[in-house]
Amino acid sequence: MRFTHRLLLLTLTLILLTACAAPATETAAPPPTEAPVTVTQPAPTLTATREPTATATPRLILTPYPTGAVEPVQPVVGLPQGTDDYPWWNDTVFYEIFVRSFADSDGDGIGDFNGITSKLDYLNDGDPATSTDLGVTGLWLMPIMPSPSYHGYDVSDYYAVNPQYGTMDDFKRLLAEAHKRGIHVTIDWVLNHTSSQNDWFVQAQDVNSPYHDWYVWQTGRPTTSGWIPAPGNQYYYAFFGAPMPDLNYTNPAVVAEMKNVARFWLEDVGIDGFRLDAAKYIVEDGGTIENTPQTHDWYRDLRSYYKSINPQAMTVGEIWDDSDTVATYLQGDELDLAFDFDLGKNFVFSAGTGTPKYALDILARDVDVFRPGQYAVFLTNHDQDRAMTVLNDNVEQAKSAAAMLLTSPGVPFLYYGEEIGMLGKKPDENIRLPMQWSADANAGFSTGKPWRTPGSDYTLKNVVAQSADPSSLFSYYRTLIHLRNAHAALRVGDFQRVMADNRSLYAVLRVSQEETVLILFNLSSAPVTNYTLRLSDSPLSGSYTLTPLLGAGDFAPLQVDAQGGFNGYTPLPEIPPYGRLIIQLRQ
Repeated sequence: MRFTHRLLLLTLTLILLTACAAPATETAAPPPTEAPVTVTQPAPTLTATREPTATATPRLILTPYPTGAVEPVQPVVGLPQGTDDYPWWNDTVFYEIFVRSFADSDGDGIGDFNGITSKLDYLNDGDPATSTDLGVTGLWLMPIMPSPSYHGYDVSDYYAVNPQYGTMDDFKRLLAEAHKRGIHVTIDWVLNHTSSQNDWFVQAQDVNSPYHDWYVWQTGRPTTSGWIPAPGNQYYYAFFGAPMPDLNYTNPAVVAEMKNVARFWLEDVGIDGFRLDAAKYIVEDGGTIENTPQTHDWYRDLRSYYKSINPQAMTVGEIWDDSDTVATYLQGDELDLAFDFDLGKNFVFSAGTGTPKYALDILARDVDVFRPGQYAVFLTNHDQDRAMTVLNDNVEQAKSAAAMLLTSPGVPFLYYGEEIGMLGKKPDENIRLPMQWSADANAGFSTGKPWRTPGSDYTLKNVVAQSADPSSLFSYYRTLIHLRNAHAALRVGDFQRVMADNRSLYAVLRVSQEETVLILFNLSSAPVTNYTLRLSDSPLSGSYTLTPLLGAGDFAPLQVDAQGGFNGYTPLPEIPPYGRLIIQLRQ
């Protein structure tokens, strides 16, 4: 059931929140050996709080609803296949992994494929009867191809894997084991530029080489930025810096080769899709370097090609821009998904300020800007200060951000370590530190010297400790992910904002073909009382009883009017500090 959203009377001019920062340029050189990173609690990137910061955070007084009290509705089973005619990725919670930092299987201090394979049961053990695993059903692996840099965003060979991470057979084993557990696997595809050490570029510096025109060249000193000097009074274009020369997509040979790269990974290797790095920069048009018509043409052509190889293959683009621009790539003939940077920023901001308006305003806009559910939602990623750092290490605020993310329309992506509240502030190496598995030496990441020293809080903040604590951030993420997997309305339900006359209350209705869920989150450290909810119209009809999926309470029944709306409804007399309720409506 898909209905027209009618909540467009809200002001959409959050000027302070709409400016997107440009992605930071990667540096090719590996970091030097360093002293242990001491984690701190810096001020949020966006500072707007109306609550005393010195007040101790109260413990959430709601108790979890007993397991098994609610029957799943169209749960995800095995590899997600799609619910209510949505594609499989709308049934998926993705987990972003920096391979170098996740798990080291051989003691060389560098994470690897076998390390990830050994941790798959942590991510999803494939057994729907268990609830100890995190429950994610998709992986995004940051660059796994050979590269001279630590980060991998400058590829030297598109048809191989980074030998520091293992062999191609190791990767194929990871892929097979992930599929057994119901986990799709996507990989980073860096297609705007190569490494300057890629053999294509090494040969391209000879003007007589057939590879010369695979890159963008100019003779004589340029008058614009981005040009790097080369022998013979030549300059090559490299938007992200000298180690990353841009490919020339006006050359049919480059187009054909990059299509073959897609074919190799989808057909020969068997992955499920790609995350497309720097996706808006592919083809320049004079002085315009992003979002050009030629870039859109490339994606239309690429889509028809990769869908001919595997119609179920998925692409998700990094279009670091405002939602209106991002949506131009998602009209059904280019990319499948792209990241919603506006929404991610405002999830974190709303959680940090206790003010849901910011996230709700963006959600109300974005559900109309994007095709239903066809956008990727997240909190932060490998290019941004970690969410827990922005939130000053406040666990309850982090839980609120997680709750908004994992009950949101769209396709959620979770950055590794976010589920345990890892801290990290730029430079980039410090937001890509080793995963904190345990209080053992090196955070349980490696038996050798890690490529980067783990954060200093790992002895207290780690998977082992939080797995044993039912009130931990990890336990909360696990509960939310399993709920999303078990309830269609949370994955593919239409979104409708419910108006609340309290500035701290996040209120949303999600309606799928077989389920309706009411979401109520108190984002503040004070109880919410003397509030009411109202909704002008919806697909609902008749009367409903309320059954909690998350949280507890004796809820008042709901009677809707002829338009499916209601006014003056108060489901509970009080919602406690940081009270978060997910409620199924039953007739």
